[in-house]
Amino acid sequence: MPVNKKHDEFYTLDMSSGWEVPTGYPQGIKQKILSGALDEDKRRGTRTRLLKFDPGVFTTKPFEHEYWEEVYLVSGDLTVGNDQDGNGGESFPPNTYACRPPHAPHGPFKSEKGCLLLEIHYFDPV
Repeated sequence: MPVNKKHDEFYTLDMSSGWEVPTGYPQGIKQKILSGALDEDKRRGTRTRLLKFDPGVFTTKPFEHEYWEEVYLVSGDLTVGNDQDGNGGESFPPNTYACRPPHAPHGPFKSEKGCLLLEIHYFDPV
């Protein structure tokens, strides 16, 4: 299967529009799809997105998915492993990276001051 992304040369992103709350995420976490698409039902595709946390937003449970995920913390702070009330966990600064295989439990997550993540998702084989 060919990679489902179009050829894009450098261009300036419009960071003020095109954001949406992903299905199942709390308000205050928004995504902006940059390239590709992921078909979770058919287990195929690739996607590159930005994920933005507003200050103080957190998730309450660990989760997993069936695709590979690479995450790069561009700016702000991200805490991993907080409890249901948003307390505790390990905080990470910008320029932090994670690569997760399918079914790897991760989270919950929170951000005290807000953050911006670059994420790449794909099914194996690419």
